[in-house]
Amino acid sequence: MIRLLLASVFLACAASLPARADTRDVYTVRNIEVDEQAASVIEAREKAMSVARQKAARLLLTKITLSDDRASAGGLPVDYALAERLSAAVDVQEETAGAGRYRGVLSVVLNPLMVRAHLDSIGVPYVDTQGPKSLIVPLASNYQAQEDWRQALGAGNANALAPYVTAANPGYTAFSDWSVFSTEAATVGARRGVLAEVEGRNGAYRTTLSTVTAAGTELLGTTNYATTLKGAADAAAEFLDEDWKRRSIIRGGTRTTTSASVRYTSLAEWNTLRSALARSPLVSDFKITAIARDGALVTFAYAGDEPRLQNDLLQRGVSLAEAPDAKGLVLRSAVSAAARQ
Repeated sequence: MIRLLLASVFLACAASLPARADTRDVYTVRNIEVDEQAASVIEAREKAMSVARQKAARLLLTKITLSDDRASAGGLPVDYALAERLSAAVDVQEETAGAGRYRGVLSVVLNPLMVRAHLDSIGVPYVDTQGPKSLIVPLASNYQAQEDWRQALGAGNANALAPYVTAANPGYTAFSDWSVFSTEAATVGARRGVLAEVEGRNGAYRTTLSTVTAAGTELLGTTNYATTLKGAADAAAEFLDEDWKRRSIIRGGTRTTTSASVRYTSLAEWNTLRSALARSPLVSDFKITAIARDGALVTFAYAGDEPRLQNDLLQRGVSLAEAPDAKGLVLRSAVSAAARQ
């Protein structure tokens, strides 16, 4: 009876979790500066709103697509009419108006359904689900350079496709592993670490980026040179976004339907595992077929091959392996799996 009651609690909690990551952060474009003049303040304000919608639509389409795909499509032009159709709302962050002039900083929320329909209609693949949040670790040649780099990275970036929070602990090194990061990562909800080692001097900075999970450290690559530390921070964020898009964009093809056993030791661990599957852009038709205190049976379909799915889930803290009897897959916390090795 107790086992059945616990299973019911698990199912109730599972049903309350979102099936997909909240897309509002992805579809909100902030800090758009406008400065427009017209015969009246009202006309200037309307003109500024239109300009902001157009800028936001262009930025979002660039954000969720790859440059190669945009080039193959002949570019993604956005006129005022299309921007109006793709936009859902405009919010004012700051504004000054008077004498037929409107100046401000605006935020625009785009409509996910309209944006997806537009890209689908012109055959441009995209990804608009966020990757796992990262704890980005600033590294430099000395303490002062490292603190300057931390300031340039800022507190974090929640709106990126690859969102991150900047580590506050200055004691990490290029050799720190997941066990060293995990405590701070847990406090900010990060599923992986990203080592961001900047080098160079004023006028020429570049950053080498590596991901750190319970499975180990993986080199991602090095950004192009930037003239300032702030430019280097922007380049690092863009690099992480591009890496996420290349790993996650689905270009048609078949989907594989599979069953899996999910092993966990607590409700929190189950929620993490289920959320990782639900949020993966490679996964669809996720269903729970049975559940108990320490495990569940699920079915889902995934795009691409199994190694690609394995890598995607590992970035989210989930270990994926073949079942010992070769019937389906086994999913468990990557941290738990590493601890057993």
